[in-house]
Formats: sequence, C-alpha cells, structure tokens
Amino acid sequence: MRVVGAFLALSLFSSVFAQQVGRRAPGFALPDLNINYHDLYDYRGKIVMLDFIQTACPVCQTSQRIYERIRLKYPDKVAIIAIVIPPDTQQTVRKFVTDFAVKTPVLFDCGQVTGSYLKLTPQSPTATFPNLFIIDPQGIIRAHHEYKGGEEKYFEQLDPLMQEIEGMLKGAPAGPAAPPKPPATKK
Repeated sequence: MRVVGAFLALSLFSSVFAQQVGRRAPGFALPDLNINYHDLYDYRGKIVMLDFIQTACPVCQTSQRIYERIRLKYPDKVAIIAIVIPPDTQQTVRKFVTDFAVKTPVLFDCGQVTGSYLKLTPQSPTATFPNLFIIDPQGIIRAHHEYKGGEEKYFEQLDPLMQEIEGMLKGAPAGPAAPPKPPATKK
C-alpha cells in the first residue's frame, strides 16, 4: 500500500536498501495504545522484528498471523513491534489489534522514526508498506524486507521468515540464504 506525504520519501534505488543492512538500528521511544513507551534499547539481547505498517493495508493485516506464530514459538528470544504513522489513529489501531488478534505492541510515530529507518528524504514523498526490519540482539539491522506488490514472500509465508529467524538464533546473519559455494578444486 502506498502513502504519500511531504514528510515521507523513499529512494527507489537498490543502493539505499543495501545501506539499510549492517548499520546500527536508530533508537526510539514511542507510545502504544495505552501510552506506555517502548524504547528499542529495552529489547537488547533479543531479535527484534520491526514492522512499519498501515492498519488498512491488507498485507499488513494478514502478516499478523505469521508474526503471531513466531511470537508463540520464540517468546523470550524474539520481540515483534509494529509502528504506524498518520493517518492511523488510536481508533484504527484499536480496531486492527482487535480484528487481527495482535498481541505485540503497535507504536505511534509522527514520521521521524519511520524516516530514519527508511532513510526518507523530501525529494520523494512515497513509502511502501509494510517494511520489515530484523534487528539482531546487539542492535544491528540484519535484514530489510520491503513489500513490493506480491514479490516479497516474507509477508505472506511463514517458512522464509522462520528460517531467517532460526538462522539468526544459531548465529548466522539474517537475509536470504547465499547460494552454495562451488567445491574447491585441487591444483
């Protein structure tokens, strides 16, 4: 789903997405529905799945089933957090949480945190939702998945995301699996 606003922009060049992975995750402290603040630093030591969503986005809605299964499997090792921006309100988030049985925090941002993660600039006022960041226990972004109209399996299938999380729990970096290396040849 696309949202247009002067405060949001997203570069469409793949080099920007490559710059997302491997950098320190920008810190934040944002409120949830009950005005309880969640600070990213409080989640150190866990893998954090940080999902930028819009509650009216059908993909954002259906991906909640996948995230709930991960939450149930790894309650002490993985934290799942959603962040919304306007036009979402307390009412739309409350309905989203109820309708889709969301058990993880949904936080409110006015655009600054979203902008810092997506490296938004005033030159392009378009962002695509959802955007999922996977942050390692040390606070480094290890994967960034942007929904691209059905091309991105991480929002609609459990297995790819579960494999990525399980790999990180075993110490492997997140992201799609690298192709196998050819066997070494003797000279």
